[in-house]
Amino acid sequence: MGRKMFLRGACAAVLLAATASPAMAGSSAELLKRLHEKGILTDDEYQQLLKQDDVPSASAASGPSWVDDKSIVRVNGSGLGLQVGDIALKISGSVNGFYVHDNGDNPGPTRTVVGGVATVGSNSSAIRNGLLPGFLKIEASTTLDGWDVGAHFGIYPGINSVSYVGGGANSGGNPRALQTSGIDFRQTFLTFGRKGFGEVKIGRDIGLYGSEQILNDITLLSSGTPAGNVAPSNTTLGRIGTGYIYTDFQPQITYTTPSLAGFQASVGIFEPLSSLTGPAESNKQPGFQAKLVYDGKLGGVATRLWLAGITQKHNVVGGPDYTGSGFDTGAKVTVGPVTLVGTYYDGSGLGTTALNLFDTDGLGNKRDSHGFYLQGLATFGKVSVAGSYGESNLDYANLADAVANPALVDKNSSWVGQVRYGLNSWVTLISEYVHTRSKAHNGNKASSNAIASGAILFF
Repeated sequence: MGRKMFLRGACAAVLLAATASPAMAGSSAELLKRLHEKGILTDDEYQQLLKQDDVPSASAASGPSWVDDKSIVRVNGSGLGLQVGDIALKISGSVNGFYVHDNGDNPGPTRTVVGGVATVGSNSSAIRNGLLPGFLKIEASTTLDGWDVGAHFGIYPGINSVSYVGGGANSGGNPRALQTSGIDFRQTFLTFGRKGFGEVKIGRDIGLYGSEQILNDITLLSSGTPAGNVAPSNTTLGRIGTGYIYTDFQPQITYTTPSLAGFQASVGIFEPLSSLTGPAESNKQPGFQAKLVYDGKLGGVATRLWLAGITQKHNVVGGPDYTGSGFDTGAKVTVGPVTLVGTYYDGSGLGTTALNLFDTDGLGNKRDSHGFYLQGLATFGKVSVAGSYGESNLDYANLADAVANPALVDKNSSWVGQVRYGLNSWVTLISEYVHTRSKAHNGNKASSNAIASGAILFF
């Protein structure tokens, strides 16, 4: 929908609200003001509508000829919005699907890498989701007693059937007839804040540590490393495990400051997570995460810098306690049509690929990990080309760990080459090639090559 249709839709909403409710029949200017305060109209759009001579008063018996049942309010950025009394409703979503062909090394004793993400096995083809499943977000916001408040729900359904064993909606794939796809309810949170105070978030949403790394990753919109292509689940790995640890969606109470000279900080307390590969835990304290972001522009160069941290104490049943901690940092620089991203992370007792996966030797002795990725994206009209390299490294806890786990992953890495074509403002066509490698500490190696082609839609 173009800008003209947006303005017409906004006018229509104002006029319809004004003529339908006697209690609001004073002036259409007041309704425009409310839309502006809710963020549905920008400053320029608000002023333009106020100046238009053809906006009738609220007492008019009928609106202009273009007011009809197809008129809606388009929320800036993405999604569809509607003003209902004092409440702004917004619905946004995404759908994607890809043909993915994955070619892995033949099985053998020298291919075994515990924690490796490269495929070992015969060729496979699948029609599947990429790193993102689909999603449908519903948000309601309003201003009450001087506070901006909101309720947010995010539903993430996949297109592939899943087993629901071990991983819930994101468990291993189950490509058989009469099965169902996984529906992952990732987001359920409330927000409240106001100018000068910042915002408080309470509920389930994406974490702070590692969030910038995945949100700036080019494979977020595509496939990346397939993982489990023979029986695909809701998502691929993208660059998870080959450049960063997955941030995850976690229960939290997080406070974000107002932006000050381009700087904005967030800090939160989080539900403590137990180790995925260690002994049983009975955690007594929450986890803590924080992030500092700077957004600025110098001449024609747009820059985003960030630094995030995480820490959590693990109370191991019958064993020594340990504290997992780490940080990630990075930069995103845009000059004309070119965007460059560089990120790095370091952790102790965090593991690799997912939070707390292979984080200790099982006895509470922490393993250190680190990794990075470098990425470039260039856009020329509707065509974009991109490439990236990244790796994730995991160290032994000690000599005893090395003796007991010789095939433990040492490094997972991948190269990605990608081409995008913007079919229109909703649909982007994407094709990519991915080469993934896994290496164990004892020298075992595995590699795989994948091609993916499909499309992703946002509204």
